[in-house]
Amino acid sequence: MGAYRLAVMDGDGIGPEVIASVRTLLTALNDMEPGIDLTPVDLPVGLAAYERGGNTLPASTLAALETCDGWILGPLTTHQYAGPAMPNISAVLRKRFELFANIRPARSYPGIEALYSNVDVVVVRENTEGFYADRNLLNGTGELMPTPDTVLSVRVVTQRACERLARAGFDLARRRSGHVTLVHKANVLRLGCGLFLDTCRAVAADYPDMRVDDFHVDAFAMHLVMRPRDFDVIVTTNLFGDVLSDLSAGLIGGLGLAPGLNAGHERAMAQAVHGSAPDIAGRGIANPIASILSLAMLLDWLGTTHADPNASNLGARLQTAVETVLATGRVRTPDLGGSATTADMTAAIVGALG
Repeated sequence: MGAYRLAVMDGDGIGPEVIASVRTLLTALNDMEPGIDLTPVDLPVGLAAYERGGNTLPASTLAALETCDGWILGPLTTHQYAGPAMPNISAVLRKRFELFANIRPARSYPGIEALYSNVDVVVVRENTEGFYADRNLLNGTGELMPTPDTVLSVRVVTQRACERLARAGFDLARRRSGHVTLVHKANVLRLGCGLFLDTCRAVAADYPDMRVDDFHVDAFAMHLVMRPRDFDVIVTTNLFGDVLSDLSAGLIGGLGLAPGLNAGHERAMAQAVHGSAPDIAGRGIANPIASILSLAMLLDWLGTTHADPNASNLGARLQTAVETVLATGRVRTPDLGGSATTADMTAAIVGALG
């Protein structure tokens, strides 16, 4: 407790720029809470690692991750990855280390123009199976092509994965408003979504203090757009969660404000929801807030997991600093309607930490 080694992986595209902001915040936070020691451990991944060593996820990086208490991963340009030497880093780490819950909050901030104010929802997305072909089979991709014009995509749904995800969602709801919404498509995908829904309902019996409802995913997408303030914690499968978390970000100002945490029982990895934005890479204008808020989530996870209030306090202070900067309206990156650089936004958040 108090001393944490945090793996820091730049990723691709704007990754090195926004993760540089995270490093700056780690340095600032280290000086702000007695008894806390945050040691960044830089590890190569992605296209840069492939160019240097022939693999997007070097064996040395995998080995080093085992020695770290938490990880921070930048965005990835996975559509450029091809072949066994270019594995999808996110998929491998989520599956290999059982980071089964992808927690993606979306909240509106005073001072930010958005479709709604006072929105505060969290998508808790299953992270290790489902329709995502790179993580649902031991060997192979999970997509089959029996003829040149036909593709079969295999979805994997297990009771074990559904149960641990549901518990993560209900535990999170207990720290919030106590409302859990289960999102599925059990009317059509009767076996897969049926198993998901039945398992989540069984877990709900252990949380009698929670308010629980459920929706078909298509109907829920409409309800989320029309009345997002009526929802809190949304528990759903991998593909549905991926889509709904982006939709949620659109309600509150965009993906530049959308953090994420890949959490398991023993480890967690901070990773913003947004992609690598290669069209603006290297220009110094990427919004670092999503990655910075992902760091705040990781610090809170460390504090909760290790019963370390100092780590949780650092996460809360970082969250407050971001809110302060956004509320003033003086510093805005282009995605938020301003002209500030990545470095400008980072400096403002460091200043708000006091």
